[in-house]
Amino acid sequence: MKYVEIDEGATAVTVDPGPYLARLPELAAGLPPGARAFATDPRHYEFGDRRCVQDLRPLEMRRTAPADVEIRFRHDCCAHDEDLIVRYTGVSRFQTDILGACDLTSVGEVILDEILPHPDGCTHELACRPGTLVMACTDLVAEWIPATADGDRP
Repeated sequence: MKYVEIDEGATAVTVDPGPYLARLPELAAGLPPGARAFATDPRHYEFGDRRCVQDLRPLEMRRTAPADVEIRFRHDCCAHDEDLIVRYTGVSRFQTDILGACDLTSVGEVILDEILPHPDGCTHELACRPGTLVMACTDLVAEWIPATADGDRP
């Protein structure tokens, strides 16, 4: 993360999106439309809000076209009442730091994310417990959908 501050102490994780949010008005101008809408949604970084990404769990990733990827994030029953689907178009990079991760569930729950301008469009970095995901793409669209009890698609 470039601006979001995450301190993983011995007993707790401290997260401060403040430095990112302070820069976001300037950064937003360089983001493609979908990424800008998701990053600047006032609920996105509001801890305790049902649409804050904190505590979501990456559930599955699927390719929807040769350069397009969709990631579904499962809700946390205590913090959310919806799942999140993020559709990435024009993906030029996907990276995770979990060695041998065959599925996204191994990266753990989302601590917080950061969306930044990139020459290809934007990057979306998700700090998770214990891993990290980074996607570079031309744009992304985030959609909150009704959660189902078993995690299947509605």
